[in-house]
Amino acid sequence: MTDARLTLITRTGCHLCDVAKEAIERVAATTGERWVEVDVESDRELEAEYGDRVPVTLLDGKEHGYWRVEEERLLRDLTKSK
Repeated sequence: MTDARLTLITRTGCHLCDVAKEAIERVAATTGERWVEVDVESDRELEAEYGDRVPVTLLDGKEHGYWRVEEERLLRDLTKSK
């Protein structure tokens, strides 16, 4: 498993996913946190859980939000959970 605290679950061709990637990159640049991107279609369980809600942001393996990255909230939660 990865040591990245942030995971962005996406789908190819998803415009909202592209916007979410930009937001995650800004958060990562501010905090120095690593992040990984996972295609929802790469895993049946992910597809069943998140298929209709991508992009989905996970923080420490737990769902933090979907459809949009709430940057301020994510920054706050990253800082307080260190």
